[in-house]
Amino acid sequence: MTTRTTYRAVVATAPGQLELVERPVPTPGPGQVRIEVEACGVCHSDSATVEGFAGVPYPRVPGHEVIGRIDAVGDGVHEWRVGQRVGVGFLAGEDGTCPSCRQGDPVTCQNPVITGMTTDGGYAEIMLAEARGLVKVPEDLDAAQAAPLLCAGLTTFNALRHSGAQAGDVVAIHGLGGLGHLGVQFARKMGFHTVAIARGANKAALALSLGAHRYIDATVEDVAAVLRSMGGARVVLGTAPTAQGMAQTIPGLSPRGQLVVVAVPGEPISVNATDLIFGARSVAGALTGTVADNEQTLAFANLQDIRAQVETFPLEQAQEAYDRMMRADVRLRAVLVMKPSSPQHP
Repeated sequence: MTTRTTYRAVVATAPGQLELVERPVPTPGPGQVRIEVEACGVCHSDSATVEGFAGVPYPRVPGHEVIGRIDAVGDGVHEWRVGQRVGVGFLAGEDGTCPSCRQGDPVTCQNPVITGMTTDGGYAEIMLAEARGLVKVPEDLDAAQAAPLLCAGLTTFNALRHSGAQAGDVVAIHGLGGLGHLGVQFARKMGFHTVAIARGANKAALALSLGAHRYIDATVEDVAAVLRSMGGARVVLGTAPTAQGMAQTIPGLSPRGQLVVVAVPGEPISVNATDLIFGARSVAGALTGTVADNEQTLAFANLQDIRAQVETFPLEQAQEAYDRMMRADVRLRAVLVMKPSSPQHP
């Protein structure tokens, strides 16, 4: 248990603005734990908090890819112990009473606890979390590499394993960024004929090194035609936030194939109904997963040696890490580490 009385945190104070502050160490309430944070990923979804979207109030500590150790437990918490290594993801609790929860679908809870949005997140040395939203983290996972698995990893892993694709099917990952580079690894390790789609010949080496069997350069190749030449993609996982790029993959789906959207473009995805009807193709969205899903993501990643490629930053450089993430100027995930001794991964 910590003996300090204050801790450092980074708070969003105005659109696009982050500020390093000192706060008193909080006491966990009933059903909560206090966590000493080891690392926290900087995810594009953090922009909802930092830019003031969706009515998130200032000041708020962003961050929902948190790895750390329990420092204290509140009343009523019996299943977790001080010193235990845990993670906290995007969805960190559900109300248990809304129609979705009552129907056994907590991922679509209508009143969820969202880390870094409805509660303070992991851009801090210490944070509080609901015990019901904790994820067990294997001891042998590096904190900086594991942090992005709690959101980017979970999102791609869960979308792929619930997509209906079977081993040997052609599965394409649209995009090779923070989500896509994990999607390619998961797809390959799941036994899919893995295709990576991005823009530029310079992405080919990365795609192949991650396990792609085929790289499609969307700047010089007809994406749909290439996919059709392979028999069509059973699934395309849309990880790049470009509506036009996602739409261009739909004619390349196999009969009853599916575009699964996990990135959020700034514009609507335009779909030709003919491409959907003739071939019974579909477009669907996929949203993160449960605590159990997150633990399974970590377990699978650990078993199959799937790792996020990260660039780390100390907490005081959170503004730089966030700004570079927003410019897509990190390779490939930005992660804040709370202690200078934490391993660095340029």
